[in-house]
Amino acid sequence: IDLVAGKKVYTEKCMVCHQESGLGIPGTFPPLAKSDYLQADKMRAVKQAIYGSKTPITVNGVQYPGGIMTVFEKELSDQQVLDVVNYVLNSWGNQMCAITLDDVKAARSAK
Repeated sequence: IDLVAGKKVYTEKCMVCHQESGLGIPGTFPPLAKSDYLQADKMRAVKQAIYGSKTPITVNGVQYPGGIMTVFEKELSDQQVLDVVNYVLNSWGNQMCAITLDDVKAARSAK
């Protein structure tokens, strides 16, 4: 996995909301660091990186409103989605299984 490429995408597209620390902004933007929501379903994370999120979610016991996460479907290539999701899954103390390009393609085709 290419964490350098993933950090670049994260810095450009995600950091303003989820913060450099991955801790987000409580009550507004959920944390990615040590997130029970993220750990529960890595394919959901792939889909949300592509299509955003429109429904409220609960992360580590805190509710976050829906409809805020940006849609990156046309903005990010499959490679960029792969890189940024793997960066998130393996940063800030997260140590999760990496996703593959096939996972990204499957998420795009499952729309």
